[in-house]
Amino acid sequence: MAVSPVTIRFKAKLLRPATPRRALWSFLLVPKASSATFPTRSMVTVNGTLAGHPFQASLQPDGESSHWLKVTKALREAAGISEGDTVELAMTPVTDEPEPRLPADLRAALDANANAKAQWLAITAIARRDCIQWITSGKKAQTRGNRIATACSMLAAGKRRICCFDRSGIYSKAFTAPKVAE
Repeated sequence: MAVSPVTIRFKAKLLRPATPRRALWSFLLVPKASSATFPTRSMVTVNGTLAGHPFQASLQPDGESSHWLKVTKALREAAGISEGDTVELAMTPVTDEPEPRLPADLRAALDANANAKAQWLAITAIARRDCIQWITSGKKAQTRGNRIATACSMLAAGKRRICCFDRSGIYSKAFTAPKVAE
C-alpha cells in the first residue's frame, strides 16, 4: 500500500545570494528539522506554497544534511514577497519525479550512441536527473565533456547509475547552499 507524502510546513527568511552580485533570484534555507522529514538528503522535487502562492521546484542538497530552495524573481513577485521577509511555506514531495531537461550536448552524445540512448530511456527520471546533475556540476568545459563521455560509456555498458556520485553532497562536499549577501 502506497504511503501519501506528508506536507511539511515551516517559516524561513528569503535571502539574497552573495554571488552573482546582481542575481535576479533569491533563496531560502530549509530548517534541518523540516528537511529531515523529506525522503532523501539529495535533490527532491516538491509541490508547495510560498506565502500562499503555489509552485513546483526542486530543493537542492546543501551538503549539511538539509536543503535549500532557489526562488526565482517571477515566483518572488507572484508571492508578493521581498528579500529579508520571513515567509510561510508548505511543501509536499511529488509522487512522480518530473522529467529533467536534457542539455543539448548530452542529447547529441546520446543520439550518437544507440546503446547509451536505449539505457537512458530505460532508467528512472531520478537516475536521469542525477546523471545530468553530475555532468553539469563540473566547473570546466573539459570536465563536462569527460563526464558526458563517461556517462555514455557507462550507460552503453548497461549501468543504471553514475558510480560513486554523492547525491547529497555530504561526503563529497560537492553541493552547498549559496552564501548570503551582506
